[in-house]
Amino acid sequence: MDKPVRAGDAPIRVDLEKGKDYYWCACGKSSNQPFCDGSHKVEGTFKPLKFSVEEDANKALCTCKGTKNPPYCDGTHRK
Repeated sequence: MDKPVRAGDAPIRVDLEKGKDYYWCACGKSSNQPFCDGSHKVEGTFKPLKFSVEEDANKALCTCKGTKNPPYCDGTHRK
């Protein structure tokens, strides 16, 4: 598997808490999109992206896996 699976055609908005670590699914196989559920371990090609925010926020996270600004949606799903 050299390309991630497209998990969706639109971003998912999520509430993120300051100082908490999150793991964004990079492979597209997680059943808990946009977050990792460990599905990448089957293929072993992708690893989740660990991230956090500096203040509580509601953000749009990418599900098409084509963003140039992971884990955040950059509109690539529209192309």
